[in-house]
Amino acid sequence: MAHRFYGWIRQGLGFLLDIARRCFNLARRQIFGGGVLVKQGEVYYIPLWLPVALGLLLGMAAFGGDVAQLAGRISSAAVQLVHQPREDELADFFAPSVRYWSDKINAWAEEHQTEPQLLATVMQIESCGHPKVVSSAGARGLFQVMPFHFTAGEDMLDPDTNARRGSAFLNVCYQAADGVIGLTLACYNGGPAVIHQPADSWAAEIQRYYRWGVGIYSDAVMNRAESDIFNQWMQAGGSHLCARAFNELDSYSPP
Repeated sequence: MAHRFYGWIRQGLGFLLDIARRCFNLARRQIFGGGVLVKQGEVYYIPLWLPVALGLLLGMAAFGGDVAQLAGRISSAAVQLVHQPREDELADFFAPSVRYWSDKINAWAEEHQTEPQLLATVMQIESCGHPKVVSSAGARGLFQVMPFHFTAGEDMLDPDTNARRGSAFLNVCYQAADGVIGLTLACYNGGPAVIHQPADSWAAEIQRYYRWGVGIYSDAVMNRAESDIFNQWMQAGGSHLCARAFNELDSYSPP
């Protein structure tokens, strides 16, 4: 009986160590993304769910119970916290021309099974909420979607259509990046091939997109009122894009 009891203890500790190892590895991938540590000032970004999951695990383990079942519940909760769309209000620091689309962003996120704060981050960097902007490379609309993502006859500048096609590609990137937000954003900017390339080999534009995107997204998820990295993006040229978006929305009539 004692031998069986000690066997259960060893098995339970094995489950706990395995969950801790998986949490650590996922956190490390989230921090390093494609190999670049995300740092804003003196702050290093880690997934918000990690301390919550570990705290629950340690707290509940103190009351005993079936360790394997507990580990499974905590692991499942952690996955849900990563993948479940958020219905929260967008962070206050997003540009007014992005917050203009708040209701739409929440609706698009629910419809296309993505995250409002992630959609808002992409919109912020890509168009700052300008529904008709077209880049020199031919990317169009709120999410700067390339024409080859659309089918014949679709209105590429229609917000709902643009959001549908942009979200579809964002989800492709999310899956290809194994849920790592930094790599998801790098993929959205540079294509899926960048996921398997060292970050220091990325084009400068992709590296900037990665840094800005992860910083803005992290501050948004933490519901910060202000974001230093958002301000850096604005100073690097985003303010001109947002001014154009604001002027456009002042007289914009949705189709």
